[in-house]
Amino acid sequence: MVKNSFISVIPKEEKNKGSVEFQVISFTNKIQRLTSHFELHRKDYLSQIGLRKILGKRQRLLAYLSKKNRVRYKKLIDQLDIREPKTR
Repeated sequence: MVKNSFISVIPKEEKNKGSVEFQVISFTNKIQRLTSHFELHRKDYLSQIGLRKILGKRQRLLAYLSKKNRVRYKKLIDQLDIREPKTR
């Protein structure tokens, strides 16, 4: 389904499911699905807790990637369009 479109974003050598990029893309997919779920079910508090956990995991993975390899981090952020560009 939607998972296949996100997997095509990753280069072929990065398709192992343990890579940071794959995990971030997977979490982003889950976040988008839960966000659309909340448009219909506003009071689903247990799913909101799950969403917060997923957001925290993705945030920690992105922090790790930004410290480890800044180029891969910026490339991933640009592909997923999940951060606002900082203006100076």
